[in-house]
Amino acid sequence: MLRTRWAGAVAATLTLALAACGANNDPLGNSGGGSSNSPSTVTVGSANFAESELLAEIYAQALEAKQVQVKRQFNIGARELYLKALQDGSIDLLPEYNGALLSALSKGGAPQGVSTPEDVLAALKKVLPAGTEVLDQSAAEDKDTLTVTQATATKYNLKTIDDLKPVAGKLTIGAGPEWQERYQGLKGLESLYGVKFKTFKPLDAGGPLTLNALLKGNIDVGNIFSTDSAIATNKLVVLGDPRNLYLAENVLPLIRSQASNPTVSGALNAVSAKLTTENLTTYLAKVQVDKQDTAAVAKAFLTENGLV
Repeated sequence: MLRTRWAGAVAATLTLALAACGANNDPLGNSGGGSSNSPSTVTVGSANFAESELLAEIYAQALEAKQVQVKRQFNIGARELYLKALQDGSIDLLPEYNGALLSALSKGGAPQGVSTPEDVLAALKKVLPAGTEVLDQSAAEDKDTLTVTQATATKYNLKTIDDLKPVAGKLTIGAGPEWQERYQGLKGLESLYGVKFKTFKPLDAGGPLTLNALLKGNIDVGNIFSTDSAIATNKLVVLGDPRNLYLAENVLPLIRSQASNPTVSGALNAVSAKLTTENLTTYLAKVQVDKQDTAAVAKAFLTENGLV
């Protein structure tokens, strides 16, 4: 869900990139570089965390079931990297999170008062780069969280992010390296909550490095994704977010418009109709905890939901 975010840097980068495309009506269209795919081929990308790769594999197999030729380019990296890949035509499609993407594309973070899935989606559609679109959003939601151990929560009486303000100067937070510059990372925590940590430790985006550092006491606060079964397994405490730094984070496909057609959109929208937070958490645990093959788990999801 990756998915901590950044705002001004992405918006500026994409604005410059799109402006450089001149009068081209589809600035994200393929101009001879990138994937050079035929219209019948869709290159599916993913971010660099397990849930994104699982969702991308589900998309890929759903398309293949409809006889769409698919190429996979997974584990690209953080949003800063994969949006550039979408812009230059290296990929055509990837799973995204509505609130994360809105914050990334909005200068200074998402607009005030926008937090529900419907409001976030409406605002997102207004800031999408030309040549891209989002398809149906799912009920499945995976939010960034600030999570602590039960011992830390008890020691400092932590229930919400607000409670961190008087003690953050003593604490170390761990997250993906990009979190240092994202609004929904350190910048937003300071400007919205007045929270400034003693130390930031760059680890990974809600992944095993961050989780293990939290469990071992190498960090005090970790950015853990809300669908991670390790939260319940380890009885971790997710801090409340009363000021809505983290918006609705519903999963939805982000696609280059030239790669979308009724067959493609129909297959992807059918996936979104079946995705829920509960089943996403269940299938993700099969990958992260049970160490099952991602492609096999994706096939099981599609089969069990009547999509293949």
